Amino acid sequence: MIPGGKSRGLSHVSSDGEARMVDVSEKAVTPREARASARVLCGCDVLDMIMGGTLSKGDALATARIAGIGAAKRTGDLIPLCHPLSLDWVQVEFDRVSEGELLISCVARTAGRTGVEMEAMVGASVAALTVYDMTKAADKSIVLGPIQLEHKSGGKSGAFTRS
Repeated sequence: MIPGGKSRGLSHVSSDGEARMVDVSEKAVTPREARASARVLCGCDVLDMIMGGTLSKGDALATARIAGIGAAKRTGDLIPLCHPLSLDWVQVEFDRVSEGELLISCVARTAGRTGVEMEAMVGASVAALTVYDMTKAADKSIVLGPIQLEHKSGGKSGAFTRS
């Protein structure tokens, strides 16, 4: 069941109920883009250090940006049924949205037969995990999440934008 009570077949499940990779060989190559976000909730003083680049481990945002980009590129290796994609562009950005909340956004683009939603979500997730790793000595109570798809475009299913 999907939200709203509608039922839809799952493309990664065969008619026998077994997990399978989806055959996208007959799908058209189209431009695809997805944006996902992850939130990091922590103390104001810790977020000040993150934003100011004054953590003892170094610049958490620069490190998290590189980690997020690298993770997006490796999504096919991390998620068993994801197709390995050649990404044309990945961007990871950070925005302090409140005293103790950091918003991480990851955008992924490609021209391909399948979407880049998972690449954007993995990029945002790993960037958030990297921020945690860089700051855990200062605050072990940091909370990560939610991690969510914000927007996608391209492909047969069309556009989606979180309301």
